[in-house]
Amino acid sequence: MIEQQTNLKDINQYSGLSLAYIGDCVYELMVRERILSQGNMPVNKLHKKSVSIVCASAQSKAYELVKDLLTEQETAVYKRGRNANGNHVPKNANPQDYRRATGLEALFGYLYLTNQTNRVLELFEIIFSGLQTESI
Repeated sequence: MIEQQTNLKDINQYSGLSLAYIGDCVYELMVRERILSQGNMPVNKLHKKSVSIVCASAQSKAYELVKDLLTEQETAVYKRGRNANGNHVPKNANPQDYRRATGLEALFGYLYLTNQTNRVLELFEIIFSGLQTESI
């Protein structure tokens, strides 16, 4: 991951949706890297596997896997993202799942922008392992 040089004061000024904007990218990149590390396969198969993990319903489940492990600050950031007023919910997503997914993405964005790479990796490992176990 790219190392950030962002001022913490500035990060606290970002909206929940702005944090989710970057967090979405961080989360998806981690998913893609992990899937690619499982072996070479057709791009269509790579895409289907990654979509099944980054979709709103899977991210909602991912939050359930880590919610009890979050610090007060992390929970506050998650809630800021979850409660943000977005323009729309995609028609194929449950509104509650979509809001939880936005909260999780905001958390990943915040951790990334505050250079908490080890925490990002720790939470992602729990999530990825948990989601893989559920799909078996």
